[in-house]
Amino acid sequence: MKKIIAVITCITIVSTFLFSCYYDKADILYNHGSSSCDTMSTISYSTTVRPLLEQKCYSCHSGSRPSGGIAMGTHAADKALAVNGQLYGTINHESGYSPMPEGEAKMDDCAIAKIRKWIDAGSANN
Repeated sequence: MKKIIAVITCITIVSTFLFSCYYDKADILYNHGSSSCDTMSTISYSTTVRPLLEQKCYSCHSGSRPSGGIAMGTHAADKALAVNGQLYGTINHESGYSPMPEGEAKMDDCAIAKIRKWIDAGSANN
């Protein structure tokens, strides 16, 4: 009986050491506390927001026949969508908005955070 208790105790101790430091989140395990997403710097329309929108939105939402009648590509048009909440709602795939880009995964979290910061700062044309 003492041998069984000793074996169970030994297994419990070894199991505790083996599994006590397990992480199931890759960003915690591999990120080492740093983030490559810089939202602390100034976010400008011309150097940050517009390139993101060009990459994901303008191919469908510009020109003489923009998809869904939603025209983008100028600061005035992009700001109007930002102010009414449609820009953030669609790129963040929020309920009540058509998820964009259509048929694709949403923008990465960093891009969305940068656009959100620009919107929250008043959507300036800088």
